[in-house]
Amino acid sequence: MNKKVVIAVIIVVLILLILGVWYFLFYHKNNEAEVNEIIPEEEISEEQMRQTIVSLYFYNETTQSLVPEGRLIDAKELLEEPYVKLMELLIEGPQNNSLTGTIPEGTRVNKAERKGDILYLDLSKEFIENHSGGETQESSTIYSIVNTMTNLTEVNAVKILIDGEENKAFNDNLIKFDAPFVVIKEQDEEDSSNTVNE
Repeated sequence: MNKKVVIAVIIVVLILLILGVWYFLFYHKNNEAEVNEIIPEEEISEEQMRQTIVSLYFYNETTQSLVPEGRLIDAKELLEEPYVKLMELLIEGPQNNSLTGTIPEGTRVNKAERKGDILYLDLSKEFIENHSGGETQESSTIYSIVNTMTNLTEVNAVKILIDGEENKAFNDNLIKFDAPFVVIKEQDEEDSSNTVNE
């Protein structure tokens, strides 16, 4: 055999070996990794697929402000009466021990109905009768509801009724329910002490 032919065959064999090693080490492993990423380790149950996170606002004694608590719930629970469900969760209170519930004991939801972007929330008389009073506590109660409900894009304000009656107030008359409540936006750092945080 001619020396040139032998050298050419050796070069071709070496090139094929290098390509084979490259394919095995890089291309094949990268494709294998992509396939592994697509396959989940465990099946996602139907129940997990239906879960959604809602933000409920409760009072934080340390910061003296309302803070959101994320709650994972079945999305089906929000389909029929989402506003009633959110109020029931607020009434139950926080799961985090560092937070305090704001809704007076015994409060029931009589009805929740949205008209345009205003949610009309009809609560039982216990909402005002069982409230401890004080402007800060009353404001926290109102805005825990308002901040929670306005997290839903279709709600921009909450009008509170007591047993179907409008224009009620807490017992000390510091906060009246004669107009819908909207979320208070903090103007700047100086005003933040006078407002309830979102």
